[in-house]
This record gives sequence, C-alpha cells and structure tokens, in this order.
Amino acid sequence: MRVGLHIVRFDFPGEPGSIAPVLAEVATVAEEGGISALSVMDHWLQVDALAPVDSPMLEGYTTLGFLAGLTDTVRLRLLVSGVTYRHPGLLAKTVSTLDVLSGGRAELGIGAAWYEREHLALGVPYPPLAERFERLEETVQICRQMWSDDDGPYEGRHYQLAETVCSPVPISRPHPPILIGGGGEKKTLRFVARYADASNLMVASPDDVGPKLEVLRQRCDEEGRDYDTIRKTVVLVIDPFGDLDAFLVDCERYITLGVDEVVLMTDAAPVAYAERVAAEVVARVS
Repeated sequence: MRVGLHIVRFDFPGEPGSIAPVLAEVATVAEEGGISALSVMDHWLQVDALAPVDSPMLEGYTTLGFLAGLTDTVRLRLLVSGVTYRHPGLLAKTVSTLDVLSGGRAELGIGAAWYEREHLALGVPYPPLAERFERLEETVQICRQMWSDDDGPYEGRHYQLAETVCSPVPISRPHPPILIGGGGEKKTLRFVARYADASNLMVASPDDVGPKLEVLRQRCDEEGRDYDTIRKTVVLVIDPFGDLDAFLVDCERYITLGVDEVVLMTDAAPVAYAERVAAEVVARVS
C-alpha cells in the first residue's frame, strides 16, 4: 500500500518567508522517504476547523508547480479541486501544464466544492449543491474531451466551448488520472464509477470505508464499470502517531478492503511529520 502526504497548513514560524524553504524540505524528505504523492488543499482561505481562517493559505496549482520543480518521482495533486474555482477548460489546461512540466506526475483531484465562506469572501459564485454536481459532471466531461483526440465543441447546460484544443497534450496516458473526492452515495460515487480513475474518501477508520466501497461496487455494476480498475484512496482525519501500533493494524484492514493508498495530513511541523511518516509508516506498510 502506498502512503501519500497532504499538506494542509502553511503557518510556519517566520512565514511568509519561511514557507518556500519549508515546503522544499518537505518535498525532499517525502521523495527520499518513499512517500508516493504530495497534495495540498484547494482553498483560498484556511479551513477554520484546522487553524484560524486568516492563517496562510497558498493557491493550490501554483504550489504544485513549485513542488514539481523540486521532485522527480512523487505524484502531485489537489485534494481536491473545487469545481466552482476555475472554468473547466482552464482547469484542464492547468493540469495539462503541470503534467508536462512534472514529467507526467499530475493527477486531477476534483469535487463539488463546499467552503461557502471563501466564495462569499472573494466574490466567487456559489451555486446550490445540485447545480455544483451538474457542473462537476460537465467539468469532468470537458477535461476528458480536452485530453482526447476530439478537439471539437462541447455543449453542456452550464458550459459551452467552441473548441477543446489542448496543446501540448499531457504526458500521462491516456490522460492525467482523474480522482473524484467524496463519499456521497447517490451522485459522487456514481460519478466515480462513470468517469474516474480513482476515488478519495475522508475517513477516521476502516469502519468508514467498507460500506462506501460496497456502494461504489454497486454503482460500478450499474454503470457497467470494472470496480477493480478504480484506485481507492483515503485521507485520514486521525493522528497515526497517537497509537502507531493500532494504526498499523488499521492499515492491514485498509489493504484487505482494497485501499491502494492512505493519505496522512501534516501538522504545524510538516518536515518532522514527513520524516516520521517515512521512517515509521512507509517503511512498514509499503
């Protein structure tokens, strides 16, 4: 099983000047330590459940571009891009650029968006949930078309593109993996079955995972999709070092459930955290 690292805080001592060197050190530790992927959140304001809302928050794709220039092997993604934050054609172009410049290491993580406060704060439209899901489906369709041989128009309810030209094409084949985040059983997991290469669930324990994956299997059957072709990833909302032995037992359960990757969220000291993940987790579960 692979282990990813999710960087969720940037309130390092001495910031903002310390942010770039700390991230660079995290990237080095992650790559040398066998961590499979680096990710950051897609937010403009810090999530107030993690730190004060006025704490530092970096724009996601700029951050991934910085990390791409410092690494050679780790995969790079947002967990996850909010569908409301970028026009789908520009999102496809952004991910394509990251993929080309990273040598084929980009993934498109995407979800329906949820953080209303930052939309209102920065004047970004925040449609009702049903519309956000409609836009999510159209966005994934547009990205898939832009990364295909079809550069013709796209006509949707919310988006109309006269051309879907994307040059240079991504290095990843057939396209950068599409990861849809969320565990909604009616829409999100159906979209995973219909469009995605990977699913991402936010969980506290293996007990949260099994029922969701059973629903995903059902959605795959309904969509005529091979369940085993979808990579299963989970972001853990617990501290694995609170009881490392129990966590390692949980990792065995995740593997049994078919989870391919666990993603751990950094704390306020991300370099030391990455070092512990590499030494105490990756070495024992990979």
